[in-house]
Amino acid sequence: MDEDIEDIRRRKIEQMQQQQYGNQAQAAQQEQARAEYEAKKAAIMRQILTPEARERLNTLKMTKPELVASVEAQLISLAQSGRLTGLIDDAKLKSLLLQLQPKKREMQIRRV
Repeated sequence: MDEDIEDIRRRKIEQMQQQQYGNQAQAAQQEQARAEYEAKKAAIMRQILTPEARERLNTLKMTKPELVASVEAQLISLAQSGRLTGLIDDAKLKSLLLQLQPKKREMQIRRV
């Protein structure tokens, strides 16, 4: 009976170790896929943006990462579909960012 318990315990430990190795391998694959995606995205952005525009996006990414991610996704989509003509310079990027930025509501407090 003690041998059966030890055998069950040993098999359970082996299962847990295999499961842990599987989870680590899966996490490594996901990290590699994310790194490949980021590298491809950076390559496309270098092709469609001027250095000044890329610098503006990188600066803006620190304060508004969601907006930058949205802009990058749209630009990549346009580039892949062939609807972009030429490089996007800083002025074009500024106007695009202004269009995509949510409108701020002004509040006025009136005292009577």
